[in-house]
Amino acid sequence: MAANLDFASLGFGYIKTDWRYVSNFKNGAWDEGALTQDDKIVISECAGVLQYAQTVFEGLKAYTTQDGHVVVFRPDLNADRMIESAKRLIMPEFPKERFIDAVKKVVEANLDYVPPFGSGASLYLRPYMFGSDPVIGVKPANEYQFRIFCTPVGPYFKGGVKPLTLNVSDFDRAAPHGTGHIKAGLNYAMSLYAITWAHDNGFDENMYLDSATRTKVEETGGANFLFVTKDGKVVTPKSDTILPSITRRSLLYVAKEYLGLEVEEREIYKEELSDFAECGLCGTAAVISPVGKIVDHGKEICLPSGMSAMGPVTQKLYDTLTGIQMGKIEAPKDWIVRIK
Repeated sequence: MAANLDFASLGFGYIKTDWRYVSNFKNGAWDEGALTQDDKIVISECAGVLQYAQTVFEGLKAYTTQDGHVVVFRPDLNADRMIESAKRLIMPEFPKERFIDAVKKVVEANLDYVPPFGSGASLYLRPYMFGSDPVIGVKPANEYQFRIFCTPVGPYFKGGVKPLTLNVSDFDRAAPHGTGHIKAGLNYAMSLYAITWAHDNGFDENMYLDSATRTKVEETGGANFLFVTKDGKVVTPKSDTILPSITRRSLLYVAKEYLGLEVEEREIYKEELSDFAECGLCGTAAVISPVGKIVDHGKEICLPSGMSAMGPVTQKLYDTLTGIQMGKIEAPKDWIVRIK
């Protein structure tokens, strides 16, 4: 029986569900893990995560497809990325097979919270890991907890798509040889001041440049960029300091293999922005958020696609990828994991 929720009216926020998954790392090994209904975490006041921000996380969604199945999208890539994040923060790797199994268990246990097809909503899953034992000197924790909770969320765009206005930020998101390429909580903490400033000044998001030269486009606080040239080529920034978005990688494959478009991953310079026909932000939450305007210290760069709707290529990419996720279009091998 479905949860007593108005799925069509959900926003993008947290709603407590019935079950979550927990596994603890102690004495050099992970325990067998289990589902629990307890949503509270009890840790030492001196836990590594509280003192030195030793935590990494992931985000993915479960959907109800057109034919009534419940599926998740490419959880193997989330598992891989979390392993890379853990390595960088000297945390134990949570095994890939166990990660995927835990995702399945959480979705199966919370099927009542998976929104129906056509509602525009989905079940968002948040796997995360943190240092849990006391750490007072600056060093990695010895004990860790891996958890997954889920929450039903509404469509990212309430009332339809509205292209975003971006601010070219004076703040840096990530340093060369830093942690910009992993999904660590500390990266998002340092973006909070910058995004609050942007919102207070009438912008929807920040465009971060590379901190070494401040000439190249990197990403926003929580999404990768995707550009379309005036001759229809799909281009994304190449950098060692941006997060390798699963959605972006999927969109590039769709562009090339499904839509027959030319695709290129390369360094993109700020001076090129006025040459592009379309721009979008790629991420789990919205798939693609269209960008209509970029403001660089008072200079407005208006994308030809405009401020009223997605550009035509961006729209095709969005429709194709969401069609694959929702079972309307046949998916590439192993992209869709069926839960029910």
